[in-house]
Amino acid sequence: MDHSEFFLFLLQNSETDNEKLPSLKDLSTELGISISRLREQLEVAKALGLVDVRPRLGIRPLPYSFTPAVDASLCYAIQFDNTNFEKFVDLRRHLEYAYFPQAVDLLQESDHQELRRLVQDAWEKLRGSPVRIPHDEHRQLHLTIFNRLNNVFVSGLLEAYWDAYEAVGLNVYADLDYLEQVWTYHEQLAEAAIIKDKSRGLKVLHEHFDLMDRMLA
Repeated sequence: MDHSEFFLFLLQNSETDNEKLPSLKDLSTELGISISRLREQLEVAKALGLVDVRPRLGIRPLPYSFTPAVDASLCYAIQFDNTNFEKFVDLRRHLEYAYFPQAVDLLQESDHQELRRLVQDAWEKLRGSPVRIPHDEHRQLHLTIFNRLNNVFVSGLLEAYWDAYEAVGLNVYADLDYLEQVWTYHEQLAEAAIIKDKSRGLKVLHEHFDLMDRMLA
């Protein structure tokens, strides 16, 4: 696999504790490439979420995340053909089905408390005046269930799903009856995850996704 000079530099220095990389001028000299070529490689690294570049703060390496690369590709795919979002929805569902049993076994008491808090906060928003859409709670509840998997690729795909969900506007869907049904399922899903009732959790997931299909039809 071919790597740019800057990517190789990042890989070779990934074990260091440097919070800041050398300046463009110093990197250009160290890598033996022009500043213009280095800028091109730096832009790719930024798009992939490998580095953060800010005026006066310089270039900082970031922990690896799969999400930025998926976000960029998925955004293009949906713009190219909006049915690609439906295909990614199907992928996300299969991921949650496949990993749910493993994920709930890894949850800790702090995660259980977070799931209960998210459900409580969501119901307070739905029953408040005015009614508020608990989108953040929706996203965080699903991600919390799978947050202990320690699999950067699974988490990257799931996070990218929620980014796309927001980009296509599903986070502003405001039919109250639908939202109340959704959160009834979420409450059941959270409790199944907490008590590690895997068969019940998978059944609730299936019913929850069926409800979403009817909403989108």
